[in-house]
Amino acid sequence: MNDPVMPNTGGRASTDKVDVLDLLHRFTTLHPRAWDLGLERLARLLNDLGNPHLRLPPVVHVAGTNGKGSTIAFMRAMLEADARSAHVYTSPHLVRFNERIRIGKPGDGQFVSDAALTETLLHCERVNAGQAITFFEATTAAAMVLFAQNPADATLLEVGLGGRLDATNVVETPHLCAITPISMDHMGFLGDTLEKIAGEKAGILKRDVTAVIGPQEPAALNVIRAVADRVGAPLVIHGQDYMAYEEHGRLVYQDAFGLLDLPLPRLPGRHQIANAGLAIACMRHSQFELPDQAVETAMSTVTWPGRLQKLTGTLAALAPSCDVWLDGGHNAGGGQALAEAMADLEDRVPRPLYVVSGMLRTKDASSFFEPFAGLARQVIAIPIPGHENSYDTVSLASSAAEGGTFASVSPSLEDALQEIEMAAGEPARVLVCGSLYLAGYSLKADGSEPV
Repeated sequence: MNDPVMPNTGGRASTDKVDVLDLLHRFTTLHPRAWDLGLERLARLLNDLGNPHLRLPPVVHVAGTNGKGSTIAFMRAMLEADARSAHVYTSPHLVRFNERIRIGKPGDGQFVSDAALTETLLHCERVNAGQAITFFEATTAAAMVLFAQNPADATLLEVGLGGRLDATNVVETPHLCAITPISMDHMGFLGDTLEKIAGEKAGILKRDVTAVIGPQEPAALNVIRAVADRVGAPLVIHGQDYMAYEEHGRLVYQDAFGLLDLPLPRLPGRHQIANAGLAIACMRHSQFELPDQAVETAMSTVTWPGRLQKLTGTLAALAPSCDVWLDGGHNAGGGQALAEAMADLEDRVPRPLYVVSGMLRTKDASSFFEPFAGLARQVIAIPIPGHENSYDTVSLASSAAEGGTFASVSPSLEDALQEIEMAAGEPARVLVCGSLYLAGYSLKADGSEPV
């Protein structure tokens, strides 16, 4: 392919005079709702942009409730370990919007630069000409323009919300699809039962496109099977067509192609074994034909910030006798995975656990906290800085108490850490969780921003 050519901005001011945040904000004014599921608006804009979504490198399209980003991180690590390149589109970002769009380079992809992002957003804005479109649709269009212009071996595309009507589903012929574990979340958009939510997630399945299915509740798997039968999508199912599990401190993966004996992923938590297994299955059922050595290398090189990440900077210094862990988990499935990870840490190195949490009011806080009953000594509810939709701390603490854990409130994350340091009286373990927005704030405050 030729070198990337950035779109003409039609005589607008040079990009060094345009603030990226201001430009992004302009897209939030073009539709009255942040989320309005449907494909028509984006299809119209992409057509006016010359249909870049039809010129992407082979797409692996990933839906699910929990583990989408981690699964994509494992796939990217495998491809890069074999000196391949992968474009990556994920959401939301933690600190900077640029994290959502990673431009593939052999062995080392990079977040999109401010200059390239600004130029492309200006182009999309000019072509859209003020017509109705959501922020996510507009930025998805920008990502597809960038991916179409730059050569890569693969495009790893994460669904934003649901699947069937998500903006990313404009890609009609992906190379491969994947569905991570499904649980209750975004019920106002996707439905109030696991079956309804699974039906929306399964909406990414396409005729004759293999779909790799991660661990699922039986009700969700039944729906996925039904949708796959209806559209003619071949399935590769966890527990049936492939397995991934821990044995003697190793990750064992097995499918019809053979067995892999791998190091445990550097991303902690037993749920990451399932995510790694799903990613391996995707690569082994794709056209990429990665050597086993690339898969092994990826287990120790994979990175995915804000997911059971141990903080070591400014925030951690506020509670020097504590291990401070950060995770963006915010729904029932995420709470279960985090509680299991903390229980595993407790088995290895016993320490009292304190959970510091801020959540959005749209989340089911009680279901999130329930798995911590009997495990956490205390839940400390805090506000999410800068978010009006954050739970008030008293209501959040009440939800935690309803789940069976002693709860209190604190005015900020910093105050909570200092309170734990003073009150614990012994080395403790702290888990900061409940929101990706809180995770982003925490990384920035700790000096651990994604790079």
